[in-house]
Amino acid sequence: MDNDFNIDLIDIASTVRTNDVVTIRFVAVGHRLLLDFRATEIDGPMVKVVDPVKSVEERYRNLRKLRPRFGPPERIVAIWWPRFASSLESTGIWKEVMERVSDSGHVDAVRTAEEALAELIGLERAQQKDAVRGEGFRTLWSASPSRR
Repeated sequence: MDNDFNIDLIDIASTVRTNDVVTIRFVAVGHRLLLDFRATEIDGPMVKVVDPVKSVEERYRNLRKLRPRFGPPERIVAIWWPRFASSLESTGIWKEVMERVSDSGHVDAVRTAEEALAELIGLERAQQKDAVRGEGFRTLWSASPSRR
C-alpha cells in the first residue's frame, strides 16, 4: 500500500517542467532518481538511478563525472516523493518527465529513462520482498508465540 501523503502534484510537475536538474528521493529505497534535462546535439537528457550523496557538493561532483561535457547546473532541485516509484506514472509526474526527455529528440534517452524507472521499481520490489522475509530488517513482533 502506498503512503497517503498529500503532495502538491501541480508544484512537482512545474518543478520537473522548469528545472534543468532534479533529484527525486523515495521512501522505500535509498536510491535517487536523477533527472538532468540538459541536452546538446551529442548528449541527450539523462534519467538515472543514483546512490544518495552526503552533500550538495558531492552531488555536483557526481554529476560532473556523469556528464563531463556539461558545466555545473545553476542549481539542483530535490523532490521528496513519499510514495512508491510506480506512483510517478499514476499521478502524471512521469508523463512530465517523459515529455521533457522526448522533446529533446534523443530516442536513446527516452529508452534509458524508461529503463531507469523500471530499475527503481525493481529495487523497491526487492526491498519489499526482503522486508517480508526479514532479510536485512528486524521485526517488532515475532510470528511465533513466545513463552510468558
